[in-house]
Amino acid sequence: MNTTGVLSSSDRLHALAEHYDAPEPSPMDHELLQLLELPAGLPDVLTIAEAAAATGLTAHTLRYYERVGLIVAGRDEAGYRQYDRQALARVVFITRLRLSDMPISTISHYMDLVLQGDSTAPQRLALMQEHRATIQRRLRELQAALAVTDYKIATYGGDCTP
Repeated sequence: MNTTGVLSSSDRLHALAEHYDAPEPSPMDHELLQLLELPAGLPDVLTIAEAAAATGLTAHTLRYYERVGLIVAGRDEAGYRQYDRQALARVVFITRLRLSDMPISTISHYMDLVLQGDSTAPQRLALMQEHRATIQRRLRELQAALAVTDYKIATYGGDCTP
């Protein structure tokens, strides 16, 4: 017999998450917008090592993003990569999308739509609305999983306060 109970099936977890009444995230606020901002005091142009340190990514990841066309890095006279503020802002944006489990292929499609101009705004909106719904579903699933975990901790006499 399965000892994990109601969470043994992903279908059951989805059903539980659908009925779990998680609080709705607040609309765009200043703190949320800061998640898209670059750290203060950055120079206008950074090397790949500096860009990696500023973004928390590895140089390998930055090169990969460039190779698949998600970002464009300039080059100095010696051919070394240089990341301007626009490239870094795009890296931060991509990082936030990746943290929400958006696949690279979807991000790439979104970036292609951006390059096509304002006429693709409806497609970009639809893509982001679909992704938002996916994030909300995932948050409900995580809230349900947290509730079960908190219950078990409390069952064993533990404390669930942060």
